[in-house]
Amino acid sequence: MESEAQAVPSSSPESLVREVSALWGEYLDSLEVGADDDFFALGGNSLIGIKIIDRVAQDYDVALSVRDFYLAQTPARVAALIEQGRAQT
Repeated sequence: MESEAQAVPSSSPESLVREVSALWGEYLDSLEVGADDDFFALGGNSLIGIKIIDRVAQDYDVALSVRDFYLAQTPARVAALIEQGRAQT
């Protein structure tokens, strides 16, 4: 079964990926978060995930589901979800 995260286009604007990486860094107490760093490996948990999802909604006007966010697991894939959400509006 293919997840939504895998179905998302893999190319997002590099600047958006950097913005999402920086956002994660704010919440994960990490100075540097790479485009392909895993949310859970960086110490992410459900509370932090919800905070990031809320910020994405505020900053980008895109509603991500908790499921999609957790399946995406990396800033690059979350950026792709944001792009996908923008295309649908």
